[in-house]
Amino acid sequence: MVVIYIDGDACPVKTEIERVATRHRIRAVLVSNGGLRPSANPLLEIVTVPATQDAADNWIVDHVVAGDLVITDDIYLAARCIAKQTLVLKTDGKKLTEANIGGILASRDLMADIRSANPFFSGKAKAFKKKDRYLFIDSLETLLRE
Repeated sequence: MVVIYIDGDACPVKTEIERVATRHRIRAVLVSNGGLRPSANPLLEIVTVPATQDAADNWIVDHVVAGDLVITDDIYLAARCIAKQTLVLKTDGKKLTEANIGGILASRDLMADIRSANPFFSGKAKAFKKKDRYLFIDSLETLLRE
């Protein structure tokens, strides 16, 4: 049985994941370092990890198994999960796979190098839009039906 693991600290689609998981009767595990309200939903488990670097990522990697689904925007966590044969979905609905994660990691590392070399260069994070929410729900529904 598939389990959905959510990298929960900055996840903008928690409510949508809970709603879709409930509709499909799939267990979801929301992992964060705290500050989340408990849910009365028996299919949603909230796991609180220490507020140390990568604690949530490490917990997720330690618990996922092949075929599970991980929701994250953290590219390094995605790569670790893909190596364990899990499905990975970003919060904008983009599916990360073994075929595309290498290029995405390379781009992320390149941009980090550019930012560190030029303190005046600052890339602005893309705002999460309503369209992203709809694309995410559509992608999640599609993955769960497969």
